[in-house]
Amino acid sequence: MKTTLTYFVSRLARDERGQVLPWMALMIVLFLGMAGLTLDLGHAYVCYRELQAASDAASLAGAYAMTLPGATAATVQAEVNAFSAAPGGANANPNLPNVGTPQVTLKCITDSPIVPAPCSASGTNANVIQVIEVTPIPTYFIQALQAFGMKTPNSLTIGAESTATLQSGKATQVNVAMVVDTTASMGNQDSDANCNNTRIHCALSGVQTLLQGLSPCTSSSAKGTCTPFDQVSLFTFPNVTANTASNDTTCPSSNPTIVPYTTPTAGANWSAPNGSAGTYQITGYLSDYSSNNQQGGTLNSSSGLSIATGAGGGNCKGMQTPGGDGTYYAGVIYAAQSSLMAAQAANPGSQNILIVLSDGDANSTRIANGTHGGNTYGSLDDQCQQAITAANFATNQGTQVYTIAYGAASSGCSTDKSGPLAGLSPCSAMQNMASASANFYSDATASQNQGQCSANAALPLNSIFSSIAAKISSARLIPNGIS
Repeated sequence: MKTTLTYFVSRLARDERGQVLPWMALMIVLFLGMAGLTLDLGHAYVCYRELQAASDAASLAGAYAMTLPGATAATVQAEVNAFSAAPGGANANPNLPNVGTPQVTLKCITDSPIVPAPCSASGTNANVIQVIEVTPIPTYFIQALQAFGMKTPNSLTIGAESTATLQSGKATQVNVAMVVDTTASMGNQDSDANCNNTRIHCALSGVQTLLQGLSPCTSSSAKGTCTPFDQVSLFTFPNVTANTASNDTTCPSSNPTIVPYTTPTAGANWSAPNGSAGTYQITGYLSDYSSNNQQGGTLNSSSGLSIATGAGGGNCKGMQTPGGDGTYYAGVIYAAQSSLMAAQAANPGSQNILIVLSDGDANSTRIANGTHGGNTYGSLDDQCQQAITAANFATNQGTQVYTIAYGAASSGCSTDKSGPLAGLSPCSAMQNMASASANFYSDATASQNQGQCSANAALPLNSIFSSIAAKISSARLIPNGIS
């Protein structure tokens, strides 16, 4: 019996079964920590990009406010607050519920080549604005380690800084060709809180924001007169007959007659279509859109441009979405670019701006004389790539091209099966059309987006148009830390 007991104790001492259990317990803690840290840091990075986009918009809005008559530090702060991510701001975000009041610093920079405007250009005696936004971001997963007695933070603090400067006196007149998608998909409901209406309604509301941010008349214009300065022409697709385009500019408005997509010659001298010919242009280049002929004024309800964008009041809903021809937007880009070149020739020294708002998915079967010809303009194939080629053509002619991906998907462009960008997505099509990465925007809150199309500036539509207007009119982003 003694021998048996001695053998049992000796065997138990040598038995290694179960030794891995303590190690597994330690590894579980390690794996939980690594997984929690990855998830929480990933969430924090997404929040940081959203906060940075909001800070960019707020600094541009603040720079714009610096150029307004009677500007003070208080009015600039109020405009920054209005476009910040703080509660009540235009860029408030459910992911950023605790953003504090933005910290605003105004600077007078006189010795930097990237700050061309004098400090006297603003009533604040400053030509640079710095905006800093800070917010705590709660952690969720690494807090699980507290069950093992480890101390982990309940939140992480992130901050975003953005700096903007004034353009030099806004001495440059601009010609703006605004292209708005009115295909059938734009009649769908956008149920997010920033819209809660049809997509075309919200898109036109954004265009109204753009118009209010421009300078329709020269600063020397008398109160009751307007010497045109920033001129805007409205384009749409699909094609409509020229003799019914005015249906969009009269009140009550009604849908023009839709015709198959036409293919205006790239670089051709501009000649506006007439009669029953197909046209993409709804209005000529107009400067009568402000009720007081000034930047920031309410829109003139009798202007054809205002009526077409839904600012005519009463039964004037503006352009609607007759649809029926699918999407093909290379033609409208070439048409708009030709018209811009004609406007620039009539106004020497002016700058051409082309803004395209679309979901970016070109797949029409209704292209006049269209055949299957690969990446050839007017072909039924490679339609998204044709649009990129058209936009790049405009850029090469000196036009600043801005693109707004509204509900653009991460898959689509079904006709693009050949060419250098075969298989591209509508989102990447819109991105490749912009003259620069900073000129590409994507709606951040639209219910059709759901995060599948991101951009350096992912903002709600009205904020996007405010940002573009600020860049055109009076402000641009510059590197942080300038002194």
